[in-house]
Amino acid sequence: MTQYQSTLLRLLEERGYIHQLTDAEGLDKLASAGVVPGYIGFDATAPSLHVGSLVQIMMLRRLQQAGHKPVVLMGGGTTRIGDPTGRDESRKMLSDQTIEDNIASIKRVFEKLLTFGEGPTDAVMVNNHDWLGKLGYIELLQEVGTHFTVNRMLTFDSVKLRLDREQPMTFLEFNYMILQGYDFRHLNKAMDVRLQMGGSDQWGNIVNGIELTRRKDGKEVFGLTTPLLTTADGKKMGKTAAGAVWLNEDALPAWDFWQYWRNADDRDVGKFLRLFTDLPLDEIARLEALEGSEINAAKVVLANEVTRLVRGEEAARAAEATAAATFAGGGLGEDLPSLVVSDADVSIVDALVGLGFAGSRGEAKRLVAGGGARVDGIAVTDDSHRIVMGENEIRISSGKKKHGVLRSR
Repeated sequence: MTQYQSTLLRLLEERGYIHQLTDAEGLDKLASAGVVPGYIGFDATAPSLHVGSLVQIMMLRRLQQAGHKPVVLMGGGTTRIGDPTGRDESRKMLSDQTIEDNIASIKRVFEKLLTFGEGPTDAVMVNNHDWLGKLGYIELLQEVGTHFTVNRMLTFDSVKLRLDREQPMTFLEFNYMILQGYDFRHLNKAMDVRLQMGGSDQWGNIVNGIELTRRKDGKEVFGLTTPLLTTADGKKMGKTAAGAVWLNEDALPAWDFWQYWRNADDRDVGKFLRLFTDLPLDEIARLEALEGSEINAAKVVLANEVTRLVRGEEAARAAEATAAATFAGGGLGEDLPSLVVSDADVSIVDALVGLGFAGSRGEAKRLVAGGGARVDGIAVTDDSHRIVMGENEIRISSGKKKHGVLRSR
């Protein structure tokens, strides 16, 4: 482990955030000398970010915890273009109003995890449409165009992936990396931002901004990326069979959010505790050393801590209470997903689809055939089975970890 002098880099390394650094010694020295404003960009393509963005948000939190200034860059301008990184096809165009609404919705999560204000280490949120939207095309070409060669741009993974798969890439998207580089230079000039952070897939874009700032202004700025974050089984963070794990409450109920962390692979518990909670490292070491069924206690801690940070104390308590009622007592917690049925009976297939446990009737039938469906704890293997509704609530289970409630209207 590198012996960093600054609190910032020691904190980031101890918790597993560092993958690449453009100049580790220079940034370490800068972070030891005073407050470093650092930013990460987020496009506003949906009303909520998902768990895949949480490591970046937490890195801004660590920046603030180490006594530096987080700058949240919302891509009001770049969202209108679409980042081609990791994509095989173009994003659909969003209206100005939709983008503004998305930014307002996304900000709610940042307000839980960062302290915003006017102080030297208080977080600020800026929108790159404020400057990109005013750029003239000729001005941009003169200002930036001479510092980017097409030869090099074609070597970037975001471009190569699309071309290698013979997928079309619009000239609009090809400009994305230029505008991201422009953002870094602008933030350096306007707010003395010295550091851009992001996922490892953003390395090329970050280096572009560093080189542009050095060539145009002679300023030294820095880049830092996190490792590509996957679960122990190789899956990308933030995605499940049921869909994205959204950070906003109105996009995903707190119970489902809590369950995502409670269901983490045993091998991921320590890593997730370091990245996504504020627990002390010695406590994390104790928790990740638990074995057998005891590791489940560590998963409950993980679920509680992440839910508390992202959704609040009340949401974490309610989700844990629901889990205790459901798993330990066989009861029905208030936060479980529910489906109100108006008929006297309902098919098991419709119940599974209605509760969101299956994306289609075909998927629900396969779940039943495979023995994964239960009604009040009793396995159902006939997809024509009908559940007779009465005054009592009925528990529907998909596998061992998903539970819902049927209620009569």
